[in-house]
Parts: sequence; C-alpha cells; structure tokens
Amino acid sequence: MIDVRDLCENPEIYRASQRARGAEPSLVDAIVAADAARKSAITSFEELRAAQNAFGKKVAKAKGEEKQALLAEVKELAVSVKAASAAADAAAAEQDTLVRSLPNLVSDGVPEGGEDDYVVVKTVGTPREFPDFKPKDHLEIGELIGAIDMERGAKVSGSRFYFLKGVGARLEMALLQMAMDQAIAAGFTPMITPTLVLPETMAGTGFDVEHDAEIYRLADDDLYLVGTSEVALAGYHGNEIINVDEPVRYAGWSSCYRREAGSHGKDTRGIIRVHQFNKVEMFVYTTVEKAAEEHQRLLAWEEEMLAKVELPYRVIDTAAGDLGMSASRKFDCEAWVPTQDAYRELTSTSNCTTFQARRLNIRERQVAADGGKGSTRAVATLNGTLATTRWIVAILEHHQNADGSVNVPVALRKYLGGLEVFPVL
Repeated sequence: MIDVRDLCENPEIYRASQRARGAEPSLVDAIVAADAARKSAITSFEELRAAQNAFGKKVAKAKGEEKQALLAEVKELAVSVKAASAAADAAAAEQDTLVRSLPNLVSDGVPEGGEDDYVVVKTVGTPREFPDFKPKDHLEIGELIGAIDMERGAKVSGSRFYFLKGVGARLEMALLQMAMDQAIAAGFTPMITPTLVLPETMAGTGFDVEHDAEIYRLADDDLYLVGTSEVALAGYHGNEIINVDEPVRYAGWSSCYRREAGSHGKDTRGIIRVHQFNKVEMFVYTTVEKAAEEHQRLLAWEEEMLAKVELPYRVIDTAAGDLGMSASRKFDCEAWVPTQDAYRELTSTSNCTTFQARRLNIRERQVAADGGKGSTRAVATLNGTLATTRWIVAILEHHQNADGSVNVPVALRKYLGGLEVFPVL
C-alpha cells in the first residue's frame, strides 16, 4: 500500500498517478477525507477516555449521594467511550479499505494510457525471415519432434493444459536450470517455493483475492495457488526487519497457475496462454534509493538470458494503465514469434517500490545520527522473470528447419547432453 501521510501531504501527485493509469482520481480525495475522519474519531475517543479516567479519580474520593451520582455519570460515560472506540475502529477500517484499493504510485517517466500505449525502449536482433519455406507454428513443430501433447493434456485436465514430453520436457528443464545457474552466478539465493499461500500473503503482494478472476482458490483450505513465485518470496520476510545494506536477492523455481479467465478465444492453440507453467523468478529486497538502479540490473539479466537462447526481442516501457496493482514501473521483454508476425512477452520486471513491503510489514532499521539504532522504514521490492515455459514457443519457431527439426541454441546444448538438433521423429 501507499504511504498515507505522503498522500495527504501531496494529493495531486497521487491524483496524477491515477489519471495516468486511467483510474479514478477521486479515490485519493476519499482517502484524504477518511484519514481526517479517522483522526477526528481517535481524538474524540481519547478525550472521552481521559474524561472517564478523571471521573474514576473523583469517584474514588467521593462519598454517599455524591458518589452515587458520579457513578451514574461514569456509567453513561463508559457507554460513550465504548461507542467512540467503535467509531474510531470503523473509521480506521474504512480508511484501510480505501488505501488497499489504491494502486502504487506511478514512477516519473512512465507512459500514460493502457495496454497499447507502451513505449519501445529498444529492439535487439532482427526477426528471422523464411525465404525458402513457410514456417510452422510451435505446436506443429512440437508434435513433429515429440515435444508437446495438447490433446492428451486436454483429455487429462481440460482445455489449456498440456504435456511436455521428450525433448520438450528436457528443453524446459534446460531453460530453467540455465536461468538458475545465471541467477546464482549473479548472487541470487536459489529457492524452491510453496505454490499454495495464505490469503494474507496473496493480498499482501498486491493481488485482489476477492475479485481477481485469474487466481485459483482452494475454498476448503482457504489457500491460493500462486501465479508466480513472487508471491511466496514477497511473503518470505513478512513482519520482519531485515538488513538491505546490500540487495537481498532470491531466485524462485516453481510451478505457477492462472485461470486465464478473460482470455476466452485468445491464444487457444499451443502453450502461449495456459493454466499451468513453470518459471524461474528473480525477487529482490533493497532500499528505496537503490530500487531504480536494481530494476535496470534485473532487466539486464533478463536480456542476458534472451541473448543466450539467440532470440530477437524488444524491450517496452509498459504504460501506466497496464502496470497492475503493485508496480510503479514495469519493463517487458518481448520475443519475435514468426508465425504470429508479432512480438510476444517472455519476461517482465517490475519495481514495486515500498508498496508490497508496507502491506507485508517488511522493514529495514535505519542508523541514527549518533550511529545507534534509528527508526524503521519500509524496504523496496522488485521482481523479474528469468525463464518460463512460454520461451519454448519462440525457441521452436525461431530456430526451426524446413523439415520441422529445431536447432538447439549453443548455450543450451551443455544442459541437453550436447544435443545440437531436436530431430523430427
């Protein structure tokens, strides 16, 4: 969540952020009003409680009829104090509800608008042309080389499920292992994370557990299946004070689940948009001052992985209306998919500033002027995808041969026992 005090002191910054997202700026005014109501309710409660305490001392000294009269007043005052306490709690709850519905403050320089209003930061490599044959799509290739089985995936689990088998399974494991090796070399601690989390962990990361149609929920257990290991890694240090003098970096390997509730009719062929996939996700805790610099590092590590699999790609600066709840800025890396004649997202990296840390109560201890322990403040969190199942789509299509076989990118070969080509079966 955002810093309420900062919002109340600088409301126009937050109104501008809302306008950039295409969201309602009046929510900012509602939070300001709710904060004023909360403070007023607390003041009323504290004044009544002070009066109650003062009456208690008078009662202790009084005798006879005077004492009986005072006791009657104390009784009435106790009712008023209880009502004032309830009013203060209600005002605080109302403010909290409003604050939790406000997305993160958009960073300076983020393009305004929605999904189609991104800005291309750079383009790397040239999309492959196919002068000698018509390229096959990834599913046709996957079936020819025995890598993907959608038919049996649907038979076992329903639409948008699949089996990776043979070289398909080996390719995914190779990708994820190469990603993890790169992360470890860069100083990340490898993590295999839970894929079921508590509602407070999911909500703390910035997901709307009550209204987000993308999330799978296990109602009997009140647990949620994660769509990214970011959720578990964000909750890992919940309610803790941690040292972020140097960035704390984790690389999470997990299965991920998304309902794809709003994608009826979109990307129904193949494994571009599916309900279950695997991913290596980078997650970082750092200081507010170092967050923007760390964001550029995460993007560079993502580009390093894309270079290893020899794919042409572009980097886009995502528009404010497409950032999601937690992100203050987000860069996507999109690889060229030949049969779609388009760039498709393979990685995403977000700077969430202090938004998640405030919700999850993750802080750092500052140093006081005298060198001793100072106050605490929220840390910044960032995340970025290093490899995921969808990469297989671009790899198969970009590196295909006329007969449907696929050349293995050089960097991946050592993870595949030296295999240079995925042959047609």
